[in-house]
Amino acid sequence: MTVYTAKRLPRQTGAAGWNAILPPQQDLPRLEQNQTADVTIIGGGFAGLSAARRLHQLDPGLKVVVLEAGRFAEGSAGRNSGFMIDLPHDLASDNYASDGLEADRASIALNRQAIAFATEVAAQCELSPEMFDPCGKINAAATPDGDRHNADYAAHLAQLGEPCEQYDAHQMQALTGSPHYTSGLFAPGTVMIQPAAYVRALSAHLAGQVGVFENSPVTGFSKKGSGWEVETKKARVSTGRIVLANNGHIESFGFYQRRLMHICLYASITEPLNAAQIATLGGQPRWSVTPADPMGTSVRRISGGCGNRILIRTCSSFHPSIHSSDRHLKRAGRVHDRKFRERFPNLPDVRMEHRWAGMLCLSRNGSAAFGEIEQGVYAACCQNGLGIARGTLQGMGAAELVLQKASPIADHFLAQPMPPRLPPEPFASVGANAYLRWKEWRSGAE
Repeated sequence: MTVYTAKRLPRQTGAAGWNAILPPQQDLPRLEQNQTADVTIIGGGFAGLSAARRLHQLDPGLKVVVLEAGRFAEGSAGRNSGFMIDLPHDLASDNYASDGLEADRASIALNRQAIAFATEVAAQCELSPEMFDPCGKINAAATPDGDRHNADYAAHLAQLGEPCEQYDAHQMQALTGSPHYTSGLFAPGTVMIQPAAYVRALSAHLAGQVGVFENSPVTGFSKKGSGWEVETKKARVSTGRIVLANNGHIESFGFYQRRLMHICLYASITEPLNAAQIATLGGQPRWSVTPADPMGTSVRRISGGCGNRILIRTCSSFHPSIHSSDRHLKRAGRVHDRKFRERFPNLPDVRMEHRWAGMLCLSRNGSAAFGEIEQGVYAACCQNGLGIARGTLQGMGAAELVLQKASPIADHFLAQPMPPRLPPEPFASVGANAYLRWKEWRSGAE
């Protein structure tokens, strides 16, 4: 009998700040009674929820079950920085540009399909502009190297025929209130999301259409006749097919062993700014910047019902255990405080209210973990640091693949080569963490 047992279950470090600043969360049921399903989705983040919605769109009579290990929006999806990016965003490059124009054009077209899908979700769930804002984003530079990265990326976008606008230091300060930045490159296609609000809204919306269960970690699944039996701590689901939409934790079930890099990113968000602090800061009430150097610091300012706050996201570490630690979070928090003071010296009394860690899954060649990996078992994992856009795409593509529909999305991911193996431990961890620290040091003020 074919049996897959989870070697580890998801664990989180720090409460997800995006979730913590929202009103109290609607409870969704635990799986406590045995179920039957046509398709069972393991993982309730962007990929899993998108797969469930797409399956329901394609076949409303299909019985679908979604199993999330913890609370919806408390896992990695709710720990995302909220950039749903349409343009090339290669984290391994110096300026996000990749090498091939045709490949980039194809990627942009797919990303915009994901954005269109998410825009429909936002409309159906009546998400406000502060929760789902198609405002674009800015690559912000703070050094001559960063200025060059922006200029190089602008040239790359021009070759792609994509619009962008370059900002000088005065325009950046007028936007952000910060004297830190020397230039910016604005591109209009990114959607800024409050990720926890989006995940909460979509999971609640789907609860009226499919079986949606939280606090129901899957401990294993096994072959039963022509189908599968998915096991949680309290109940089982007898199912025809399974979609693994649990990102790096696909490795916990024995798939893609030693082929996935589990990288943790860290974020802090301030307490709400008071009226005096808002007046002192100036700038616009909502804006978002990614660093000109991909290993630099992302910053967001939000306003509205969640308070007027600033988010700082930087620092990374490699964890084969798919779990960080309080020690790593504290170290990142000290860096966040320094980065905040560098950018906002006129806000010395502002404190961070929430800090958290969030796991990313990457491969050495940028390929996804996608496709039918066992008869009736499908993978929609490894988003390579672009969790919202690629997670949404992989969920859509997996649903189309499960139902054997024509799918340019699935074809895109299926055409990618297998993620290559990693070096053995401890060499992988020592080398990866040394490389990440060097890249962070090299990014400097970015």
